[in-house]
Amino acid sequence: MSILSPLLVRTASALDRRFGWERLPRSLGILALVGIRTRLRRQNLYDTETVTSGPSANGAPPRALRARTLDGSYNDLSSPRMGSVGARFGRNIPLDRSFPEELPGLLEPNPRVVSRELLTRHEFIPATTLNLLAGAWLQFEVHDWFSHGKNAEENPWEVQLDESDPWPDRPMLIPRTRRDPTSDDDPSTPPTFVTADSHWWDGSQIYGSEQGFADALRSGKHGKLRIEGGLLPADLERHVDLKGVAGNFWLGLGILHTLFTLEHNAICDAIRADHPDWPDEELYDRARLVNAALMAKIHTVEWTPAIIAHPTTRLAMNANWWGLAGRGFAGRLARKAGSEVLGGIPGSQTSHHAAPYSLTEEFVAVYRMHPLLPDNFTFRSLEDDRVLQERTFREIGALDTRPRLEELGVATALYSFGRSHPGAIKLHNYPRFLQELRRPDGTQLDLAAIDVLRVRERGVPRYNDFRELFHRGRVSSFAELTDNAEWAEELERVYGHVDRVDLMVGLYAEPLPAGFGFSDTAFRVFVLMASRRLKSDRFFTSDYRPGVYSPAGFRWVKETTMKDVLLRHYPELEPGLRGVENAFAPWNAVT
Repeated sequence: MSILSPLLVRTASALDRRFGWERLPRSLGILALVGIRTRLRRQNLYDTETVTSGPSANGAPPRALRARTLDGSYNDLSSPRMGSVGARFGRNIPLDRSFPEELPGLLEPNPRVVSRELLTRHEFIPATTLNLLAGAWLQFEVHDWFSHGKNAEENPWEVQLDESDPWPDRPMLIPRTRRDPTSDDDPSTPPTFVTADSHWWDGSQIYGSEQGFADALRSGKHGKLRIEGGLLPADLERHVDLKGVAGNFWLGLGILHTLFTLEHNAICDAIRADHPDWPDEELYDRARLVNAALMAKIHTVEWTPAIIAHPTTRLAMNANWWGLAGRGFAGRLARKAGSEVLGGIPGSQTSHHAAPYSLTEEFVAVYRMHPLLPDNFTFRSLEDDRVLQERTFREIGALDTRPRLEELGVATALYSFGRSHPGAIKLHNYPRFLQELRRPDGTQLDLAAIDVLRVRERGVPRYNDFRELFHRGRVSSFAELTDNAEWAEELERVYGHVDRVDLMVGLYAEPLPAGFGFSDTAFRVFVLMASRRLKSDRFFTSDYRPGVYSPAGFRWVKETTMKDVLLRHYPELEPGLRGVENAFAPWNAVT
């Protein structure tokens, strides 16, 4: 493949420019995507780190050699700090193109105007091929992947409001992202930001990144996590700061956190059956490895093919995990031969490609998919599908998740999500409650305006420049950007020139490939970063093997689906899931 890759890249680029990968026969489409990924791995990975010193691999705690650490250190034993808490976000664009705009351009057009005129949901537009678990799942995973931590308290952005705006305060104050203080040492380089979670796909949303929280989760027996009355322990609330990411908690996250806490404990039982003499810590570490890998697999081969349900991408995402040769004999031979394309990434050789591993600001930017959330939620009976409750998001938020689950039960909440649709990721479909979000600490936010400003603030280019940097042609007009004539007029009224369109707005406006729930431009970032999260992680590559995971744990990852997880812990969901191939697709109504 390395010998053929220059030809592959040229061929893929030509096919993509001439026809579009999505219009090609599936075999040629896969070839084009492999070529696109190869080019992106070479040309769209940039390191922002300057600190190379740190702990040595020779000094690694013995536990870190076989298990994930709480802060993500020692995943790469030759560079123990890589990807850990406090590491910088990387970039997918040249560093000289990642400077944020200066004022006043940074605040133009006004983020609040963009929110009100282009994003406001006038009528809920459902994504009818998905169920609401798909929307909850995305936030569940995002809370594992990236967090910029607490915002800076000083010198907030001041967004001016016109007289017609009902916002209670003038100006609207938006806290700035807290910058990495060392990035100010050299004004010739763009500002950088650091992560409050590890960059690795390690299940940190469940297991935590801070010792006190992690300890509070542990039962201290047989490696298991605490569950009380079928729910997460109520006293965990003492260990979280509702002014931070924990303030975004809601019932959708509550049911998934509960589900995969139960799954961790089931994994402990399976491993302990083979190793009854293993101590609590050993069982915990192995179960965490298995649980994190299972979530990564579900996201790769179930969630992603559900939300981008094009025949080519369904095959491509399965190939990321299993390889083009599949799960059978040919696939096993390909994996033994070390072929990532034919045998899949898990178990292949670790590689960081053109830069040390990190998640990137561009990856964060394209994962802004809040339209998936509805404003209103219907809860239905598991016995006859009748409506039990109608709730707004404010009634199932961080402070109300536990009361709602105590009333309804987790199984009923899961069934209700399976029977509901998320929103389509489009203009004019941003949840209204997020445009006037009241957080548990009493603050009020327009999250849509913040989303727009965060992308600009962190130096991610506007839509047209972004397309160009990801090797797509620029659009020359609003009519070329979107096939919706009304949207084109609205975009022109707000932006004036197509080059000023914000990235998130352009992603929501552009036409979608068949079966896609988000844009082809965003997909280019996923083509690169979705495989990178697996390929750089030794626990998915060189250490993805029975000796590390345990034989029972390794089988667990290989054989388990999201549907298996649901039915293992809530068998009463079987009528709703009967005949449903993908657990993120709409479920049956029970009668």
